Amino acid sequence: MTAFLAANLAPIMFGSMLLFLIAGYPVAFALAACGFGFGFIGIQLDLLSPNLFQAIPDRIWSVMSNETLLAIPYFTFMGLVLERSGMAEDLLETIGQLFGPVRGGLAYAVIFVGALLAATTGVVAASVIAMGLISLPIMLRYGYDRRIATGVIAASGTLAQIIPPSLVLIVLADQLGRSVGDMYAGALIPGLMLMVFYAVFIFIVTLVRPDWVPALPASARTLRGGKLALRVLTTLTPPLVLIFLVLGTIFIGLATPTEGGAMGAVGALGLALVNRRLTWKILHQAMEATARLSAFAMFVLLGARVFSLTFYGIDGHLWVEHLLTSLPGGQIGFLIAVNLLVFFLAFFLDYFELAFIIIPLLGPVAEKLGIDLIWFGVLLGINMQTSFMHPPFGFALFFLRSVAPERPYVDKVTGRTKAPVTSSQIYFGAIPYVLIQLLMVATVLMFPGLVTHYKDDHAAVAPSSVKLDVQPLNGGSPFGAPGAPPFGNAGADPFAPATSPGTTLPGGLPPPDFSKP
Repeated sequence: MTAFLAANLAPIMFGSMLLFLIAGYPVAFALAACGFGFGFIGIQLDLLSPNLFQAIPDRIWSVMSNETLLAIPYFTFMGLVLERSGMAEDLLETIGQLFGPVRGGLAYAVIFVGALLAATTGVVAASVIAMGLISLPIMLRYGYDRRIATGVIAASGTLAQIIPPSLVLIVLADQLGRSVGDMYAGALIPGLMLMVFYAVFIFIVTLVRPDWVPALPASARTLRGGKLALRVLTTLTPPLVLIFLVLGTIFIGLATPTEGGAMGAVGALGLALVNRRLTWKILHQAMEATARLSAFAMFVLLGARVFSLTFYGIDGHLWVEHLLTSLPGGQIGFLIAVNLLVFFLAFFLDYFELAFIIIPLLGPVAEKLGIDLIWFGVLLGINMQTSFMHPPFGFALFFLRSVAPERPYVDKVTGRTKAPVTSSQIYFGAIPYVLIQLLMVATVLMFPGLVTHYKDDHAAVAPSSVKLDVQPLNGGSPFGAPGAPPFGNAGADPFAPATSPGTTLPGGLPPPDFSKP
């Protein structure tokens, strides 16, 4: 039994960790417990040295001193201030009026505003809750099918997962050892394409079942003509300015993601102040939620560091590498297997847990197979987006469930009693969008250039243009006389004195005589 345990400790440790997580044990503590527990077992089996855990303080310090991770609280705070200051409400109301005359217009408005909120907040919870509170009652009021209404709100909120400044892209870049700016640039086109795919699905619904997505009646369209054009301009300008302040400065190289996040947080405070919506209550709520999310992310990362210390100590990374590189099909086989694994684990783990646990194991294998890690990170980021959209732990569905009516209610405009939104309607509404996200994964797999265009921004240096200018010593050849060996005469005594008889050293001293003992 001892021999079997020693030979298979890595897969047993990995399987135990998954069982802990699937059972619902807190992630950070599950990872740390597995790391310490199996570390003790490894020491008893003479697979590890007791000195191994002396590296833990250094690993904790490396996490706490990582400036890239500072972007997480900055972007979280920015998104929460914008959501609580009413910017999302203004956007949804205005864009809803703009698209109102079109069949499915409210759904298009939710998708468009979801993309805008994704580019300004980067927080899924803020986007889903804001749009659920504001747009869901309006969509139900005017006869939208409940599955279509809840599905489009949940899916559009998850655009904050893949459209920069996404928090998960920051974590992926950090775990893969790549630039956050490159990860943002690579994810931009797939994120926008995903928004277009959502809109195409709504368009198909308008053709097949137009009664599910009716246009707004004329009585509900209160803004018309020049008044509506002016309102669109004044509503869209602030978030667009903020998007440039955050993403534009990162893309053109004026700011790091951490600096861009800091500017975004200041910009969000400025917008709330200008709109006279900045209160101590909003500040308190935003700071408390930011501290909670940042602490969650840090503790998960610290637990992952303890886990990985033991896992690497027992050569678990070599086990994973051998397991994945021996798959048939080379790169394609590896990518298919990895995406199936991530999709399955997304049923039980959220994106932070996947990024901190799975990515450090997969990244080195992908690099060894010659896969571009930015492309690999964006591909897995889109795949992990499904973790928000399917049961049992689809957080976007939970966020929407928390604000959707659970009991019959009286609509405050029409005065009619409306049926509640059931959990099954929310789940069924999410299914088409999970399939669309998987379609986006396949699209990025087939067309890597959608991501790897980020390389065009880097100056390429042709090897043939590199010239080495080696200056000769004392005016002669840098490698001695022409035709001579580069490091002295072939066959000469390597220990012979470097000076000839009769020469003197500086100061008139004779050269040392190496022939005497």
